[in-house]
Amino acid sequence: MTAGRLPVWADLFLIPLLNLLLAFLVAGLVIAAIGENPVRALEVMIQGAFMYPGSLGYTLYYATNFVFTGLAVAVAFQARLFNIGGEGQAAIGGLGVAIACLALDPYLPGPVVIAVAILAAALFGAAWAFLPGFLQATRGSHVVITTIMFNFIAAGVLVWLLTGPLIRPGQSTPQTRDIADGATVPKIHEILRALGIDAEPSPLNLSIVLAVAACFAVWVLIWRTPFGYRVRTLGASEPAARYAGVSVPWVIVVTMLISGALAGMMAVNDVLGAQEKLILNFTAGYGFTGIAVALMGRGHPVGIVMASLLFGALYQGGAELSFEFRTINREMVLVIQGLIILFSGALAYMLEAPLARLLSRPGRVARA
Repeated sequence: MTAGRLPVWADLFLIPLLNLLLAFLVAGLVIAAIGENPVRALEVMIQGAFMYPGSLGYTLYYATNFVFTGLAVAVAFQARLFNIGGEGQAAIGGLGVAIACLALDPYLPGPVVIAVAILAAALFGAAWAFLPGFLQATRGSHVVITTIMFNFIAAGVLVWLLTGPLIRPGQSTPQTRDIADGATVPKIHEILRALGIDAEPSPLNLSIVLAVAACFAVWVLIWRTPFGYRVRTLGASEPAARYAGVSVPWVIVVTMLISGALAGMMAVNDVLGAQEKLILNFTAGYGFTGIAVALMGRGHPVGIVMASLLFGALYQGGAELSFEFRTINREMVLVIQGLIILFSGALAYMLEAPLARLLSRPGRVARA
C-alpha cells in the first residue's frame, strides 16, 4: 500500500503520524468552534480510553475487532482487491458461531464447542467472500460492487433469522438464546480475578490472543511464503504475474477466502466473547472502519495493530466526551472519528508529494 518515492520509514510511520495530527488539528478547531476547550477534550479522550477504571479493557476490546477487519482488508489489498465486504462477512461469521454453539453446547464440552465455533466463524466468513472473489476471477465483476451487495444480503439474512428461526422463544428482541456457560471465550477480568488480581469488568476476552495470532499468521503468509509472493506480485502488476506463471484466478479466489475468514473471525470477539449470543447489528460498522485501519496501518500487521489501538481509543474515549461535555454529543464524536478516517483514508497521501520533495533535497536519500 505504498506510493510515490518516499523512504520506507516515512511512508510507514511519518505520513500516518502527520495525517493523524492534521485530523486532530481539524477536530480541535471544530471543538473550539462550538465553545469547548480542545486541549481539555483531548485529555478527557485519553483518560476515557486508558485511565478510567475498566476503560483500557474496552479500548482493547474495540481494537480486537479492528485488528480482524483491518487484516481482512489488508490481505485482499495485497492482491489489489478492495474487499469492503467485511461487515457482511463478519455478520455471517457471527451466524456461523451462533449455529455451532446453539447446536452443540448442550452436548459437547465447552472447549470443543469454542474450537468448533472459531472454525465456523472463519468458514462462514470465507464462504461469504467466495462468490465475490469467484465472480472477480472468472467474470471480471468488480469485487467492490459485489461485496457491497453482499453486505446488504447478509444484513437481510440476519434480520430474517433473528426475527424468526433463531430468535429466543418467548421474546421479541432480535437475538438468540444465551450460549451455554463454559462454551464462551473467557473474559480477561474474570481470569485476573481468578488469579487474585482485582480488575474492573469489561468485554475484553481471550479473543485478543487470537487476534495477535492472526497478525503473526498474516505476516508469515504474505511475506514469508510462495503464495504470499504470488499475492504481492499480482497486486503489483497482473500482467507481470501472468507472465511469471501465476494462476491469477486461483490467487484471487484464495485471497478472498482468507480475507473473508479473517473478517468472519471478528465475530468470535463479539458473539462468543462479549455478548455471548448473536444479536442483530452486532458488527456496528467495524467492517467499514477496518478499511481505514488497513489504510492507516499501510497493510502491515504491525501498522494495523497500532491503527486498531488508535481507533479503539477513539471509540472508547469518544464515548467519554459525550458524558463530560454537554455540547459534545454522540454525533460530534462521530465527526471526530470521521475526520480520522478521512485523513487516514481518502487523504492518506495528501502530504506525500511535498514530503517527498523535502526528503529528496541534497544530502537526503530518497527511495528509488
